[in-house]
Amino acid sequence: MTVEELIVYGKQYIHSTHAKMLLADLLKINSLELLNCLNQIVDEEIIKAYKEKIEYLKTKKPIQYVIGNVNFYGNIFKVNENVLIPRFETEELVENTLIHMNNLFPNQKIKVIDLGCGSGCIGITLKKKNPNIDVTLLDISKEALEVAESNAKNLETEVTIIQNDMLDNIEEKYDVIISNPPYIKENEQIEEIVKNNEPHLALYAGIDGLEYYRKILKKAPQCLNDKFLIAFEIGMTQKDEIISMAKQIFPNAIIISKKDMQDKDRMIFIYQK
Repeated sequence: MTVEELIVYGKQYIHSTHAKMLLADLLKINSLELLNCLNQIVDEEIIKAYKEKIEYLKTKKPIQYVIGNVNFYGNIFKVNENVLIPRFETEELVENTLIHMNNLFPNQKIKVIDLGCGSGCIGITLKKKNPNIDVTLLDISKEALEVAESNAKNLETEVTIIQNDMLDNIEEKYDVIISNPPYIKENEQIEEIVKNNEPHLALYAGIDGLEYYRKILKKAPQCLNDKFLIAFEIGMTQKDEIISMAKQIFPNAIIISKKDMQDKDRMIFIYQK
């Protein structure tokens, strides 16, 4: 079969974009490059793999898990069912955190901890953008940390990895805490494809969705230097409650919320100069 015939085959069963993404990944080319090789004959092993992966997608598996990776901030990160699929909003968290870090700690050697790191995409990206920082990736899930460790190795990024429940019993002090913690309420309605595939440990956070923000903020004063930055990704309805919590624990800190590109409240930054 040719590339074009395989695309036509795939489009019978799955979304056209996914059919092209899947084939491009197997051919190890960019999706846009498919147009330049429509008449190319495809190896039988690739044809077999393509059809098998289409069967997974037909059962409503996320394309990222079927392909096994995702492009995050220009780097390819391995993902599987043990970690959350990185989203565009989290790229915005990284972008804005880099700006705050550069303003607060210009040209300084600082220590950053990524809480609930999952695939490690946040902490690893920060390290790649600023090699001068020390980064620790922390998660309670051993399986998630295996993915994060693999990503750090593949992307040639030196990080420290800790298996732990957020900041419990952490004695080290950091300059930056960053986290995209679970923030979905227990009974909140979410997309079926997310609910049925992504790890619930990385999604749900108690009856009000704020369990992990409480946990982090409660322990944060013991784990931060006098000059610090906390960067959170948040659920779009949680801004006021999290700011209120932060003000109680850090009454002298500057607290800023920021909307994402969809004009939704998605980030909170807490810092002290």
